[in-house]
Amino acid sequence: RLLQKSCGGNNSHLAERICHSCFRRQDKLQRCGQCKFAHYCDRTCQRAGWAEHKQECSAIKTFGKAPNENIRLVARILWRLDKEGGVVSDMQLTTLEELEDHICDMQEDEMKEFKVDIHNFLDYWPRNSKQHTIDVISHIFGVINCNGFSVSDQRGLQAVGVGLFLNLCLVNHNCWPNCTVILNHGNQSAVNTMFHSQRRIELRALGKIEEGEELTVSYVDYLNLSEERQRHLKTQYFFECTCEHCKNKTKDDLKMAGREKDGVKPTEEQVKEASDYCYQMMDKIEKARLNGDYHEVVKLCRGCIEKAEPVLADTHIYLLRIYSTMSEVQSYLQYFEEAADYARKMVEGYVKLYHPNNAALGMAAMRAGVTHWQAGLIEVGHGMICKAYAILMVTHGPTHPITKDLDAMRVQTEMELRMFKENEYVYHSMREAALKNKPMTMMHEPKSVEEGIKDLFHRRK
Repeated sequence: RLLQKSCGGNNSHLAERICHSCFRRQDKLQRCGQCKFAHYCDRTCQRAGWAEHKQECSAIKTFGKAPNENIRLVARILWRLDKEGGVVSDMQLTTLEELEDHICDMQEDEMKEFKVDIHNFLDYWPRNSKQHTIDVISHIFGVINCNGFSVSDQRGLQAVGVGLFLNLCLVNHNCWPNCTVILNHGNQSAVNTMFHSQRRIELRALGKIEEGEELTVSYVDYLNLSEERQRHLKTQYFFECTCEHCKNKTKDDLKMAGREKDGVKPTEEQVKEASDYCYQMMDKIEKARLNGDYHEVVKLCRGCIEKAEPVLADTHIYLLRIYSTMSEVQSYLQYFEEAADYARKMVEGYVKLYHPNNAALGMAAMRAGVTHWQAGLIEVGHGMICKAYAILMVTHGPTHPITKDLDAMRVQTEMELRMFKENEYVYHSMREAALKNKPMTMMHEPKSVEEGIKDLFHRRK
C-alpha cells in the first residue's frame, strides 16, 4: 500500500515535464494556476490528483516556492495521517511509528542537512494545519532517509520523486535477491473513473521461491563490487550485509578482470593501470555530459575504449559503464550503428554478471534492441527486444506500461523481420521511405554514468 509520494523533487525541469497525477512524461503540460508548481496532462488528471494536491497547493502558494521532495513528502504523510490515522489499509503490516529512523546513527554532515530540512519544513507547514512535535517530524524524516522508495515516471524509465511504502519497509536486502519491487501507476487518466486502476507497489518473484524462504530485494545495484555495496548499505541503510555474494565476493573477479586472448592474460599491473585510467576518465566524461558537450563525451569514451578494451575483460564494470554512456550518447546524436555495437557489448557483459531476471538487464536489452532497430539491424534488434520482453514479463508483469510497449515493439519487429527475410531490398526501401515521411525523434538527453542503472531505493542527497 502506498502511504504517500512526492513528484518532481528538486528538479524544476522534471516537475514541468511529468504529470503530477498519472506520472506520464510530456513536453506540454497544464500548470496549476494556484501554486504554479504542479503540472497535469489535462483537467482529467488535475481532478484525479486534486485530493492529494489540495493542501499542498495552498502550502506552496503561501511558502512562495516548492520545497525539496523530502519536505513535501513529510507534509503529505502528516496530512494523510491527520485525516486517516496510522492504519491506511487492512493489508498494512506495520505502522510508521514502528519503523526505525536511525537518526542516532547519522554522521555529522548528514545531521546538519537533516536539521536544515526540519527547519525548512517548519517554515513550510501551514499554521492552520494540525501542529506536530519535533520528535514526530524528525522520526518521519529519518524513516524516509532509510526507507524512501524512488518513484519512477509512468513508463518506469526515470526516477522522478520519492515515496514511502510501509509493507515494503519490512522486506530485507540481499545482493542476489529472489524478488524485485516495481511501481505500477495503474491508470487514472480515463474520463470515466470506473475504468481507473489503482496505483500500487508490486513485490514480484524473480523465480521459484521455496516454502518458508525469506522474500528479499536488493537495495543497491549488483554491478558494484562487494566492498562498494557494503559501504553504501552501511552508510545509507545502517547495516552490514552478510549475504553469500558479499561474504564470498562473488563475481568481483569478473567485474575487475583482464581480457584473455589466445590463452594470454595481461599482468595485474596492466589491468590496474587500465582500470585506474577508466576510473579517472569517467569523471571527465561526466563533467562533459553535464556541460552538454556530447561530442567531447564521445571523444573521451572512444579514447578510453581504445586504451582499455585490449586489456580489460568484457565484464569489467568500468568498461561496461563506458559502453553504456557511449551507446546512449551516440543514440542521442543519431549515430545508431556505433551506438548499437556498444549497446550489444554492454548487454553481453551484463548477462555474465546480473541475475537472469534482473530488471536492469531487461531495460538494457530493451535499449539495445531499440538501438539496433534504429540502425536497421532488424535481426539482432528483434532478438534483443524478445529477450527484454521475457525479462520484463517477470520483473514488471504484463500490465505495466513498459511491458505493453515492449510487446508492441516485439510484434512490429517480428513483422519487419519476416519482410527482411523475404526481400532485404524491399525492406530497406520501405524503411527509408517511412523514416523520410516520419523522421525519428531525438532521444532524451543522456543520463549520468551512475544513473544508467538506478537503485530501487531513494538515495539521500
